[in-house]
Amino acid sequence: MDIKQLRFLIALARERHFGRAAERCFVSQPTLSARIRQLEQELGVLIAERDQHGYHGLTAEGERVLHWAQRIVADCDAMKQDVSTMHEELTGNLSMGVVPSALHLAPLITEPFRIKHPQVRFSIQSMNSNEIQRGLDDFDLEAGLTYLDNEPLLNVRRLPLYQERYVLLTGNPPLGKDTLTWTEASALALCLLTPDMQNRRIIDGVFRQVHCDPIPEIETNSVINLYAQVRLGKLSTILPDSFLAVAGKAEGVFTLPLTEPDIAHTIGLVAADRDPPSPMAHALFDVGEDLDSRVFVGRRSAPR
Repeated sequence: MDIKQLRFLIALARERHFGRAAERCFVSQPTLSARIRQLEQELGVLIAERDQHGYHGLTAEGERVLHWAQRIVADCDAMKQDVSTMHEELTGNLSMGVVPSALHLAPLITEPFRIKHPQVRFSIQSMNSNEIQRGLDDFDLEAGLTYLDNEPLLNVRRLPLYQERYVLLTGNPPLGKDTLTWTEASALALCLLTPDMQNRRIIDGVFRQVHCDPIPEIETNSVINLYAQVRLGKLSTILPDSFLAVAGKAEGVFTLPLTEPDIAHTIGLVAADRDPPSPMAHALFDVGEDLDSRVFVGRRSAPR
């Protein structure tokens, strides 16, 4: 057994196709297939179901082997990073999943990290909180930026960064209003994130709390699209107040803080709860711990 065999198995599980997995690993398909068979022979179990038509998935034993393979490969990569930092800069790729409602604040973390570790490249993906959980469990992600208190993730190390609060963005503000209640917001034509997003589940939960059940005119998994629907269309949306610092002031777009109730949820960094932690995740948390929460809070814009 060697690390290459385990990497081949992980690639096969991701691609669900021998040919694509071989391309991903830069080897021929017969080579990848033979190495998987060698692994099966050594362990004495069938790992991958296949016939003359191709791959049909992992067996129950194969899923268990995959879990160990992901863990072993992740530890091997972390060991290489850890040893290299004893003599040189931290290098490599840091993969991070970020919930859409926090994507606009990711630079507040990545920029000080890049200054401190210039040899590290970032791969940032927009993901919902469940996808971040899976990415950490499968060792596909080094870290995540997500909600910590509404639907807490499991088996993770966490670092709170800031509180997310909510405002209504609209092109048709009710006359004489500087704030709006959630009940009043429910009567507007809304566009919201899709239900698989935790931000949307939070919003739906608040509406249920005030005994309202609005049906959005448009659902999307993009925060930018929500903003575009308000700015270029005639809809209203509910977004974190910190988003206004990135969106800036736009003619015809009005912002009203939402009240009754006043809702806030904690956003923070998460990483797999491993001992020792991966050097990438450890370095990212070090940067996060040095950040003042006012860096995030200061991004709020005054209502207008």
